Amino acid sequence: MSDSVSDCTEQPRTAVAEAEVEALVRGICFKTGPPRTLGVEVEWLVHELRGPRLPVTPERLEAAYAALRTVPLRSALTVEPGGQLELSSPPAASLMECIGTVSADLDAARAVLREHGLGLVSIGNDPWHSPRRFLRQPRYDAMEACLDRAGPAGRAMMCTSASVQVCLDAGYEEPGPLGHGRRWWLAHQLGAVLVAAFANSPLAGREPTGWLSTRQLLWMEIGAGRAGAPPLDGDPRAAWARHVLDSPVMCVRRDAGPWDVPDALTFREWTRSGAPRPPTHEDLDYHLTTLFPPVRPRGHLELRMIDAQPGEDGWIVPLAVTAALFDDPEAAETAYRAVKPLAERALSLPAPHNPLWIDAARSGLADPELREVADICFAAALEALPRLGATAEVTDAVAAYRDRYVSRGRCPADDLLDELYGTERTLHGKDDRT
Repeated sequence: MSDSVSDCTEQPRTAVAEAEVEALVRGICFKTGPPRTLGVEVEWLVHELRGPRLPVTPERLEAAYAALRTVPLRSALTVEPGGQLELSSPPAASLMECIGTVSADLDAARAVLREHGLGLVSIGNDPWHSPRRFLRQPRYDAMEACLDRAGPAGRAMMCTSASVQVCLDAGYEEPGPLGHGRRWWLAHQLGAVLVAAFANSPLAGREPTGWLSTRQLLWMEIGAGRAGAPPLDGDPRAAWARHVLDSPVMCVRRDAGPWDVPDALTFREWTRSGAPRPPTHEDLDYHLTTLFPPVRPRGHLELRMIDAQPGEDGWIVPLAVTAALFDDPEAAETAYRAVKPLAERALSLPAPHNPLWIDAARSGLADPELREVADICFAAALEALPRLGATAEVTDAVAAYRDRYVSRGRCPADDLLDELYGTERTLHGKDDRT
């Protein structure tokens, strides 16, 4: 969400026409080729070390982030609207390179935060605090005004949510397990399994919401125009280009003063009307950063559906599993065959606003079909990880997650609910979630 303006188009400040928008999006936002690189973006809630449920004042956050910005990191450091910390890895040539880079940067970040009496907590949605915006910038003023029209979910998404986002190469131009068409389809169908297996946000305002992934519920409530995927029928490039043109414009930026927040103006309509001013290439770049589908093409594929995970290194498991299921041809074929029957439950409706994704976010792996597919996919990932160069430590972490959660039809959200109700704690002990 703290996206900088994308590099999909680097053009002078001239007006852009509808046909040009479609050509630019089709040509640039899917960069095909052999899957060679991998990335991850990890978001964290920041809390007081002396008490995670205590709110952190803006002054303390500002001081901690000012100190953190002086530390050399390989990952890009950004701050989310509610003060959440995000680290975005550079493209890595291997899974272990990606893990090593982000782990080192997280160690450095934690050390600085610790000096300021702060720590990181890894839950998909803040279970204790109501949304409170830390960043006061025109982008987030406009975003808040725009999202408020759909209800309170937008503010919660901006200020109280955290995720693990896995970034994958788009894949080959040609068909097959590693082709971009297959990977695009798989990301949207397997995405529901990832939602269910890694759900970790069952609470809001210290009370159960009835959903194991409340974070995913928030994205659904924001609406299809802002946070939905395009239909999966047809060519991915054409579908995404249509979606970009037909999605609502969040804001029209100004050099000075508050930005305009138009109501129900699509980018296509903006190119045709030229009002309140003609859109430019820079406006197209910016528009792309205001769309939050579960799978976002940015030259690569950005998978955005995974909740932040418990434990200091919990983010490694969804990264490793996702990388294995997409970048190892044998595992990718297994995952494709496993999720094909699930796709019927989507009723050909775009994610996440379809029955499959709704069931995944509400019930997690208590859903028998999702549990069965997750079992198959974790087994395939475990076989593939050594072929991707994963260490025994990483493979063991994935196996432990499978045994603790997937094989039992559970997810980390169940642990949070157990802690709330005082059940099953004798089985697991008190979970260290920071």
